[in-house]
Amino acid sequence: MTALFVALLFIFASGSGKVARASGAKGSRFVCTAVPAGTDLNCPVDTNNRVQSTSPLEEELRNTIIQLRETILQQKETIVSQQGTIKELNSKLTRCEADAKSRSNARRKDYSKNTMGDLPRDPAETVEQLGKTMQSLKDRLGNLEQLRTNASGGPFPNELKDLLKHRLSDLEGQLLTRVAELEEEKSQLYNETATHRQRTENTLKSLLERITELEKSNSAFKSPEDFKVSLPLRTNYLYGRIKKNLPEMYAFTVCMWLKSSSSPGIGTPFSYGVPGQANEIVLIEWGNNPIELLVNDKVAQLPLSVSDGRWHHICITWTTRDGSWEAYQDGERLGTGENLAPWHPIKPGGVIILGQEQDIVGGRFDATQAFVGELSHFNMWDRVLRPIDISAMANCSTYMPGNVVPWVDANVEVFGGATKEALEICEDRLFDS
Repeated sequence: MTALFVALLFIFASGSGKVARASGAKGSRFVCTAVPAGTDLNCPVDTNNRVQSTSPLEEELRNTIIQLRETILQQKETIVSQQGTIKELNSKLTRCEADAKSRSNARRKDYSKNTMGDLPRDPAETVEQLGKTMQSLKDRLGNLEQLRTNASGGPFPNELKDLLKHRLSDLEGQLLTRVAELEEEKSQLYNETATHRQRTENTLKSLLERITELEKSNSAFKSPEDFKVSLPLRTNYLYGRIKKNLPEMYAFTVCMWLKSSSSPGIGTPFSYGVPGQANEIVLIEWGNNPIELLVNDKVAQLPLSVSDGRWHHICITWTTRDGSWEAYQDGERLGTGENLAPWHPIKPGGVIILGQEQDIVGGRFDATQAFVGELSHFNMWDRVLRPIDISAMANCSTYMPGNVVPWVDANVEVFGGATKEALEICEDRLFDS
């Protein structure tokens, strides 16, 4: 149409166009013919100077050519627009891939910093986000293809469509691979977190038990050694147990505070049994017999008397050399002797029981041999102490914990109704005297 109007305007403006007179009419009239732009405007005439007429077929062909030219121009504009959109989509796809790769590297770094209280984000969130991005790209691709179809009346060129499908397939493959990696990392993270949590819970449990034990000890006694074990009945089930294990020894000193008024005999203040020898070391007063010291089931009678219901400090020393022994009461040496299991080392790996005599290691007690009373400050050394040290402990002028068995709350367990009670031994002894 544009070409037609240009031609008409040109003809009327110039006034030099060729016109044909209609024959057979009373007068003259002008006949205008549409010609394309750029066409020679000199009207074709025949030899008689008459304008040649145009056939309908030629007119239709001209109109078709004009429409095709306009359609081609519109298609060019549409293709340029679509190429710009495709470039934008490729750019966004490239940025998406780069962003996904950077987030993957950053997340791996974050996982390497897995500490308590600084855990990485749940990988499921990343999987969900990548899925949303993938779906968004699919939707945009579908919209772009629909827009192209509506604008041009046909689909994308096959080459472009294949390229986009190939890129989409690659992106789907990368997404599936990343999903699998994230699932594996999630599983590893869960296992590591569970193991770390279990170790933490075990550590906290141990600390809590230790704190509870210390709080209980501190709430009951002013200091770990200021307590006594009370065994009020003559039974075969009240007793205390020392948790410490003895090494092999070639000499020893055992000291303790005792208070008993039981008769006949105070029973067994302590016994040490080892596999194969239940009477490795025993201190016992049974029936009307005097107090006896047994080493490897060999017996020495001690000139001690502690059944008056008052606190007494007792110390016994022994050495494998010639089987020499000494007995102290309240800081004074009352007896010595030799040939008590000479050259016999004290065996390790046994059990020390307070208040009972062992017939097998750690058990089979006899009620008639049980200690009735109270005892405290049971200490053992792997050497023979000097008389001056023993006297200082008996006079409450010094306190020496045993280097093999020290008397502390954590080392003593009680069973069967035996109790541990607070006691400041020297103050209580002064009150009794």
